[in-house]
Amino acid sequence: MILSEMSRKKISTTVYITPEQDALLKQLNAKTKVPVAEYIRQGIEMVLKKYEEHLPGQQSLFEIK
Repeated sequence: MILSEMSRKKISTTVYITPEQDALLKQLNAKTKVPVAEYIRQGIEMVLKKYEEHLPGQQSLFEIK
């Protein structure tokens, strides 16, 4: 992630995760020192990238028929 993206203003939201997800994220944080919130943001980016064709304004010129 680019530094300018990391320093951008963020909004607070609530997400519910399973106890297993919480435990694994905390273990990952303990080993890497990367905040759990950063891993959650990265996961959101992966989902947005995967489904970008469903988002408005994201259609490629090559997809237009």
